[in-house]
Amino acid sequence: MKAEPAAQARLLDLQELDLELQRLEHRVVSLPEVAEATRLAELADRLDSELIAAQTHLSDAERAQRKAESDVDQVRSRAARDTERLESGRISNGKELQNLQSEIASLGRRQAELEEIVLEVMEQVETLSAEVVRLTAAAHDTRVEYTEVIARRDTATAQIVMDRSRVTENRNRVAGDVPEPLLSLYDKLRAQYGGVAAAPLRYGRCDGCKLVLSPAELGEIRSAAPDEVVRCEECRRILVRVEEPENR
Repeated sequence: MKAEPAAQARLLDLQELDLELQRLEHRVVSLPEVAEATRLAELADRLDSELIAAQTHLSDAERAQRKAESDVDQVRSRAARDTERLESGRISNGKELQNLQSEIASLGRRQAELEEIVLEVMEQVETLSAEVVRLTAAAHDTRVEYTEVIARRDTATAQIVMDRSRVTENRNRVAGDVPEPLLSLYDKLRAQYGGVAAAPLRYGRCDGCKLVLSPAELGEIRSAAPDEVVRCEECRRILVRVEEPENR
């Protein structure tokens, strides 16, 4: 393949612009706000799940508390009725009187047991209520922080998009100076070698693979016509011959 030396030299400019585009693409995905937003989104989801679970447990505990309090009221009411009967003097049968006294005592023990249950459930309700409040505040704070991080991410991304548009415009302009066959080869090699397709030949070394060429390879390149497109024998990238200082 042949191309004017000036066109070959433009490949180095094109290569630098393509590398800049790669760096900009990397910046978009490696912005610290991207990872932070992902972390906060996961945290918000976890907090929401924990909040729903805590609210469910609280609802169950409150229902258990209401039932326990209702049971206490029923036992207390029954005990009050039995006590009223006992104190009314209307019961003269000794056995019936004894049974009533026994029932009142049993109801007293049952009421004490139920009141203990009420206290335990009330403690659970208090603990769960505090947990719901904590999780609600944490979920809210996380969502606020997430919104702020997203705003910073979008601002940074917008700047990168502007830079990318500028570099892309320059890239298109430089690509217009490169003949189509050479440009096609360059693009093919760039895809094949991870973005670096053209490298300068400096002081007998390929700047693409960083290897020093053999004297025979250098001799062939020096003897090639200036418009001949040469390739590195080791990495197969396009070698662009550049001027070297005389005192090097």
